[in-house]
Amino acid sequence: MSIKKIKDISLETLRHSTSHIMAQAVVELFPDTKLAIGPAIEEGFYYDFDTPQPFKPEDLEKIENRMREIVAGNHKFVRTEMSKKDAVEFFKKKNEPYKIELLNDIPDEKVSLYQQDTFIDLCRGPHLENTKGIRHFKLLSIAGAYWRGSEKNKMLQRIYGTVFPTKEELEQYLKRQEEAKKRDHRILGKLLDLFSVHEEIGAGLIHWHPKGAIVREILEDFWKKEHIKNGYQIVYTPHIASEEIYKISGHLEKYSDMIYSPMDIDGKPFRVKPMNCPGHILIFKTKLHSYRELPVRFAEMGAVYRHELSGVLHGLMRVRGFTIDDAHIFCTKEQVENEIISVFDFTIKFLKKFGFSEFEIFLATRPETYIGEIEKWDLATASLKKALEKTGYKYEIDAGGGAFYGPKIDLKVKDVLGRSWQCSTIQFDFNLPERFDITYRNEDGKDEKVIMIHRAIFGSLERFFGVLIEHYGGAFPFWLAPVQIKILPITDAQIEYARLVKNELGDLRVEIDSRNEKLNYKIREAQMEKIPYMIILGEKEKNTKTIAVRKYGRTKTEVFSVSEFLKKLFDK
Repeated sequence: MSIKKIKDISLETLRHSTSHIMAQAVVELFPDTKLAIGPAIEEGFYYDFDTPQPFKPEDLEKIENRMREIVAGNHKFVRTEMSKKDAVEFFKKKNEPYKIELLNDIPDEKVSLYQQDTFIDLCRGPHLENTKGIRHFKLLSIAGAYWRGSEKNKMLQRIYGTVFPTKEELEQYLKRQEEAKKRDHRILGKLLDLFSVHEEIGAGLIHWHPKGAIVREILEDFWKKEHIKNGYQIVYTPHIASEEIYKISGHLEKYSDMIYSPMDIDGKPFRVKPMNCPGHILIFKTKLHSYRELPVRFAEMGAVYRHELSGVLHGLMRVRGFTIDDAHIFCTKEQVENEIISVFDFTIKFLKKFGFSEFEIFLATRPETYIGEIEKWDLATASLKKALEKTGYKYEIDAGGGAFYGPKIDLKVKDVLGRSWQCSTIQFDFNLPERFDITYRNEDGKDEKVIMIHRAIFGSLERFFGVLIEHYGGAFPFWLAPVQIKILPITDAQIEYARLVKNELGDLRVEIDSRNEKLNYKIREAQMEKIPYMIILGEKEKNTKTIAVRKYGRTKTEVFSVSEFLKKLFDK
């Protein structure tokens, strides 16, 4: 959710005002600093600085202390206006090149500046009346950020912070942040041996380790079975394609920065696949379709590659090579509403299976730059709205948030910390049916354009896996856990019995820790690996043909026969 959607607009004003206080503190403590931008964001604020030397973590405390001094001065935020020409001259004298660049992009003849104490900044506002309302803030981290998000520009220093109206809200937020650090999928991915990224091969390219691959296989198997059950046909398309197909689709024109450079094959330019849509369309067009056959639903777990900027890459959440659980539905206009409802219900049911119960739903409408006729946009948007209303779920309008080729429904899941993650999307497309001339034979025997719906549930499989890791803190539910049970023989004398127990547990994912280590060490390691169940075997268990079972996170051990334990597991 963008900052614009925060219900209490004063929170945005508070955060933006605090970013100005931070900027004042920075330029006072580090006089050679040049100012870039400092917006409010969903969970706080940041400001980008061009500094001769990178900030150090200990600098944050110095900046915070100076901020408190500025706040204590109870300075008013004063708005003034001047002509753009005068503003350019003003910032030239202050040697602020980034402000001049921003001014040159502003079409208005007049601009506004805000001043508190001795600090003046180019800004639309609004701001608080004075600094005394800024009390409960915290500077959080330092990061690099390219000016205007382009790798071609200089790397700036970004300081993130947050601020709240009350001390209690700030403390609650900081506690959530601490918990989020413990759940960081990049740390847990390494600790639990799930995945890795190797600079020698390339940033943003994921290597799935055996344990991570087990979870992936479970996700894919469930995905495939559920799709087949719900009337989808599974397809597969190549990893590369002639550049010509992306010219026809318009992707090369609209997303040229995201698509990797061409490779020469037989004298023709080819591209690695950035999306699955064109391949699915060509499969649909291999034969004539009657209205009686529609809807046709193609689904694919398709690997795609996009050139994301290095500065935005983030573990599994933002990558360059990923797997989209794409589906494309070809239907008639009369079938649209039912298809949207069906896809929506399928998506909710699907996500609930993975432990998500809270959702944020948005209807994204026509953006400023779009293709197609407004009448079609209005019809499609009305269809999505009508379908959403029939589901009974609350939703918000994301004005102008649609894709250039059609309106869409975006669905975010909330994790256990209340954080929202974009996963599923359902999109209309006016672009591709026209560009590829996708038709079906209607009741009158005439060719008519299909309605095309894009949809994804996981979104990116890699990203969804990252969300799952953080949602569960790496302690996956039993059915998803890569290792479900670890058997810990106390001495070598119980290893043979451990093998018999493993065989009795059948197809469950079981490991035996047969190392010559003390039992407490083995238990501690199994706990760190977040394995759902440990089975501890000593001479007593061996002689009585029983097992001592300890559940993850508990210290109590219960004794069962293997059959009793299996019944307990599967009777839940």
